[in-house]
Amino acid sequence: MRITQNLPYEWLVGLRYTRGGKGSSRNSFISFISLISVSGIALGVAALIIVLSVMNGFQKEVTDRMLSVLAHIEVFDQSGSMPDWRAAGREAMKNPAVRGVAPFVETQGMLVGEGVMRPSVIRGVLPSEEPKVSDIARQVRQGSFDSLKPGSFNIVLGYALARALNVNVGDKVTMLLAKGQVTPAGLLPRSRSFTVSGIFEAGHFEFDAALSFVNVEDAQRMERLDAPMGLRLRIADMHEAPVVARELKQSMPGSLEMRDWSKLNANWFAAVQTEKKMMFIILTLIIAVAAFNLVSTLVMTVTDKQADIAILRTLGSSPRSIQKIFMVQGALVGILGTLLGVGGGVLVALNIDVIVPFIEHLLGVQFLSKDIYLISAVPSDLRWPDVFKIGGVSVLLAFAATLYPSWAASRVKPAEALRYE
Repeated sequence: MRITQNLPYEWLVGLRYTRGGKGSSRNSFISFISLISVSGIALGVAALIIVLSVMNGFQKEVTDRMLSVLAHIEVFDQSGSMPDWRAAGREAMKNPAVRGVAPFVETQGMLVGEGVMRPSVIRGVLPSEEPKVSDIARQVRQGSFDSLKPGSFNIVLGYALARALNVNVGDKVTMLLAKGQVTPAGLLPRSRSFTVSGIFEAGHFEFDAALSFVNVEDAQRMERLDAPMGLRLRIADMHEAPVVARELKQSMPGSLEMRDWSKLNANWFAAVQTEKKMMFIILTLIIAVAAFNLVSTLVMTVTDKQADIAILRTLGSSPRSIQKIFMVQGALVGILGTLLGVGGGVLVALNIDVIVPFIEHLLGVQFLSKDIYLISAVPSDLRWPDVFKIGGVSVLLAFAATLYPSWAASRVKPAEALRYE
């Protein structure tokens, strides 16, 4: 009680109007409409937080699966090969952000097995060093990644690629490279028989269906190189990859070209960001609809309280004070709806791994089939900057909704309002 006594009278009147009066069906109806406005804003805010959290979760899940195969940064020598890759690796490790270095050779070719031909990205790696920059060794489901020994001409295939070629561990596949050799019959592609020694499953169809691994020395022989093409690096924070790449380009000697993981998948990340922005705009319209509902609530309140406005004016209230009363009412509705929406949205986003299985069990359905989506649970990644942004937009829309009704209230003329009272 003591707190309310210290508030300006505009706040006191605005709070009273927000609660609504008793004994009047019209006041009860206005209070009901205010409750609907609060509920609409809360639902819009909660929906926006939950949807963006789920989208962030899917993006994080896909990114983690991509980076389990991809390196954070790739370093190329512009001459085409890096003879002293170990020295270059030591130079890269001087940067405190770099956690691992491994050599590689990468080319594209065709794999032939059991009468079926499929395109593939063939990556030559060093099995002892590759775990420092990727998780591919832990994703081998059949066979062994350590089987990629120099001169063995073994190959590890993605599970979807192996299935398309109708091969299994121990079977033979033929590798055809575009860089051919001149023969009396003309230019023919270089070919070599490889033994399937392992099958991996990264959980990302693009890699599982088109990526294969061989030993780096075998890849060098196929490409007729005397050294690896470059280095693959893993850093402490993948989001700092562009910055670290620029630092390495300045600190490492030689004519080097840097390529970070975001550039390797620029189209995919651009599409995801566009989708998130469009979803933000679409779901913000829910909050905007609730704000329009707030406009109608305040207009009805102004019409109903014209006598009160006239009395306040005759007692010396200025038009600005009358405007503040209805701005306080609308702002309180907007803030209350935003707080309820933020609380509900955050609660659901943080517990979506419990809520979704409960709904699936209750309805007897499965939203995500592992056979199709490669994940069986709905992921969620709540990001507080998104929450603050959504809350700020909601409060701003609610505040904007108060401008016209409060201005209309300040224009009420006391004599005309009291004429029929």
